[in-house]
Parts: sequence; structure tokens; C-alpha cells
Amino acid sequence: MQKKRGIDKTSLVATDRQPVLAKPAWIRVKGMSSLEVDRLTGVLRDHRLHTVCEEASCPNLGECFKLGTATFMVMGDLCTRRCPFCDVAHGRPGALDEDEPQHLADAILAMNLRYVVITSVTRDDLEDGGAAHFARCIEGIRTATKGVQVEILVPDFRGNAALAVKNLGNCLPDVFNHNLETVPRLYAKSRPGARYHESLRLLHRFKQSFPGIPTKSGLMVGLGETDDEILAVMQDLRAHDCEMLTIGQYLRPSRHHLPVQRYVSPEQFDLFRVAGLEMGFSTVTSGPLVRSSYHADLQAQAVLYP
Repeated sequence: MQKKRGIDKTSLVATDRQPVLAKPAWIRVKGMSSLEVDRLTGVLRDHRLHTVCEEASCPNLGECFKLGTATFMVMGDLCTRRCPFCDVAHGRPGALDEDEPQHLADAILAMNLRYVVITSVTRDDLEDGGAAHFARCIEGIRTATKGVQVEILVPDFRGNAALAVKNLGNCLPDVFNHNLETVPRLYAKSRPGARYHESLRLLHRFKQSFPGIPTKSGLMVGLGETDDEILAVMQDLRAHDCEMLTIGQYLRPSRHHLPVQRYVSPEQFDLFRVAGLEMGFSTVTSGPLVRSSYHADLQAQAVLYP
């Protein structure tokens, strides 16, 4: 696995003086053999690709890699933002790889995938935030493969949502995903540079432009929010026509990142799921180790083929 570059840890949160909460018994990450990791990372490196599974230190990497699935991260491995919960490296990104759509298609064929998720680092240096590149990647996959469904997990395209949605229309995904991540009160601390209502409007704008495509979002718990605040965000998402939702526990990547303020019980995750279904979400995947792309194919099938 390649060494990360570009993380300025002095700019993240100095939290050594804060008490560290012990992980509860229900936080269990599944391990896997290094041979399987090496095989799949070898395929990815051969095609000059990155996965958010690796770059963001996802706790489900072992389980998903064992199943031969991955969430591809395009447009490089350096993000133009520095969110203190995220383990993706920060720095000045390079030029877009014009061959990346073909590399993606080749890797998908080599891994024999039927459902893929494409996400990216945030690229505030690009006029449309990279939306046109997302569309080219989808087109490359659809041209080279048959029957592969594509979900995209996009950044907020800060200030250029209209152009971004227009460019995404050049080749549409099967599912459109943009994560709110947390409650509005915690945005300044957790998502500097992002705006809660702009993220909501992006989801709504896409749904209004392409009403036949399911929209999806994800939330983390454990950053200092209350259960009532999570429920209020869920209501906001439904008011903006978001249909699919994931809720998972925030896990601190390192001592340089935001500390965990609480561990939410499995019972409370179940209550979030029930509340979401009662609000009208088509699917709610809620649990301690749930991430936005966790079992994304199963989430999508429930909506695309009810």
C-alpha cells in the first residue's frame, strides 16, 4: 500500500489532551489475509487506480476486498480540502488523467464487478469540481462493459452545482450520492469549506433535473451531535427528495483527527433505520460499521428493482 502524501498534521486537530473513549464491544472490524489484499491492490495499481477503501482507512476494507468489490476514487489521491475527520491526503492535485476512464473499465473487467461506486477527492481547483470527469468515467465503463451499474459519490461542487449537474447529464449514473456527513451545527468544525444547505440543494437540484435516478446521502454519528439533530437532518433530506440513506459510526483515523465524542449503540442505529423508513426513505442502512458504499449494490437493488 502506498505511503500517503500531503497530510499536514499540524493543521488538523490537536487532541492529545482530550480523553479517548474506549471502543465498545460492538465495534469489530473483520480481518483478512494479506494475500487477498495484495491480489486486489495489485489489480488496482496495475491500472493506476486508487480506492477510497485504502485512502480513507475504511474499516470494511477487509470484508469488501474479500468479496472482490471496491469503491474507486478518481481524480487523484490528494484533496483540496482538509476535513479533520477524513484520512484522505491533502495537497495540490495534479492534472486529470485523461486515460482514467479506460483504466477504470479495464479494472472492472479484471475484477469481474457488476456494481461499482465511483467517488473522488474534492477538486475545488476545477471549474465544475470534476463533474465532467465523472461523466467520462461512467461513459468509459458503459462502453467497455455490459450490465455494470454505476453509483457516483460526489463532492459538493462548491459554488458550481448548476454547471456540475449539467455536465453530469452527459452520462448519468444509476445512483447519485452526496454525503451530508453531519448535522449543520458541526459543519464549521467537521466540514470546513462546505455548506449544509448547499449540499441539500445539490441533492435536490440533481433529483429535479433527473427525477428517474435515485438520490442517496450518508451521515456519521459520534462527532458531538444529538439523536434529535440526526432525526432533523433526516427530515431535511426527505424534504429535498433524497431516497436512500446510510448512517454509521465515526471512527477516528488517528490522534491528529477529531476525537470520537460518543459511540452509538446498535439499538439506536436500529431506531434511526425505523425512523427513516417511517419518514419515507426507500432504504436506510444503519449500523456501527456502515459506510456510504457498504453493500451499495444491495441498497441499490432495493430501489431500482423493488
